[in-house]
Amino acid sequence: MKKNKNIVLMSLMLLAFLSCNDNDFLDVNPSKETTEQALSNPTAATELVNAVYNKFLNWNESSFAWNGVSSMTSDDADKGSDPGDTGGDKDLMDALTFTTTSLSFNEVWEANYQGIARANQALKFLPDLAIDETLKKRLIGESKFLRAMFYFRLGQMFGGVPLIKNVPDIQNQEDINAANIRVTRKEIYEFVIADLTEAAADLPTQYGSADLGRATKGAALALLAKVNMYNLEDPDRWQKVKDLTTQVMGLGYDLTTNYEDIWKESGENNIESIFEIQARGETPNKGVEGYFVTQGARGAGGWGWGFNTPTQDLADAYEPNDARRDATIIFRGETLWDGLLVPNTVSNPMYNQKAYVSKTAETFNGNDWDSNKNIRILRFAEVLLMNAEAAIEVGGDAATPLNRVRNRAGLGNAPVVDKAAVWKERRVELAFEHDRYFDLVRQGRAGVVLRAHGKNFVDGKHELFPIPQTQIDLSGGLLTQNPGY
Repeated sequence: MKKNKNIVLMSLMLLAFLSCNDNDFLDVNPSKETTEQALSNPTAATELVNAVYNKFLNWNESSFAWNGVSSMTSDDADKGSDPGDTGGDKDLMDALTFTTTSLSFNEVWEANYQGIARANQALKFLPDLAIDETLKKRLIGESKFLRAMFYFRLGQMFGGVPLIKNVPDIQNQEDINAANIRVTRKEIYEFVIADLTEAAADLPTQYGSADLGRATKGAALALLAKVNMYNLEDPDRWQKVKDLTTQVMGLGYDLTTNYEDIWKESGENNIESIFEIQARGETPNKGVEGYFVTQGARGAGGWGWGFNTPTQDLADAYEPNDARRDATIIFRGETLWDGLLVPNTVSNPMYNQKAYVSKTAETFNGNDWDSNKNIRILRFAEVLLMNAEAAIEVGGDAATPLNRVRNRAGLGNAPVVDKAAVWKERRVELAFEHDRYFDLVRQGRAGVVLRAHGKNFVDGKHELFPIPQTQIDLSGGLLTQNPGY
């Protein structure tokens, strides 16, 4: 059993040092240097942190499996593609008939722990490097922000998971236990909250063009508000959400005038953006692996695999004249903003427009796999909606932030301002941004909503996803399974 437990630990340690050009934190290449040589490099500190950012470009972190787990499970998305193409297990994600051996869960588990390992490596070495103290604090803050994001995703999906706080020592029994034994989700969220609180204290509010896209104070505060919103065991969470979102609202962010422009290349890192996964459509490409081509229209005249397609229920959820409907959904037979006609010969009636890359009006060098588009992770619109929901819970002005979001979409003020109104706005504003399933669980209505949609949601089971059986086996049985699996 000890041999199996050590396999988990060793897999977390087999991460080579990564290096990159200090002027472009996406240029990450494997280093052939020893640890000592790498750390003596003048750019070593920045390179350590760049390697953590780079993890978000990987297939297993931000692409096919993540879409399956966070989107196709919800009432916003169908599996899509052709009926006979399961995508490995995406049909099971769609129907909520997945099992402990479904591939997507093991992929996202491994991906997030790989990211955590990179962050822990950076946090191990950064304190001892002879660099400017302000830069050192900033890089430590960035690493803690990114580690928090990995752990937050794990907590949302699986509940309690192993909490690995540092680079493990394979000879240390405490480290072996940490890699193989789950702590509670409450403990995970408390760790995430501590990381984000410390990060927010040391991160700048903005960067120059060379560092555009790195984590800021606003990103740390916005993610901290979101984690608190999901921290259901904290009775004071809503006051914290309100206070944190109010801080972010004072940092100079604003809504993009035209909602559709957010998702264009020209809308990247704009005034609404709080944090994005950065991609480059240059040669060689440094994009999010497969994110866009897997969701592109399938069939004759299409440009992709056709997975993760909008449901009719989502299309019907938009009010008349809501600009977000056409900006979120590609309809078969329509002409897109760049003049491309989506022919009636494509396989599915609808596709995700937030994952569309124009080959004529945006940077495109022929590489569909590592494309140029950023993925939006945190936006000011969500901060406004969190602020509105918190105001409803603890008192205050919920109408103003809620109506700012609605008015930007071309709608009038909400006729009723209550939780149901905010929840509806979250759905149509944030569709395909990986929140819907987790929102329904947080709101306590996942079973009612998803069963009405025809999904096999079992109360007391599907609020959490199964711990991958592969990971339980590697732990020698020390990792315990979630209820119902």
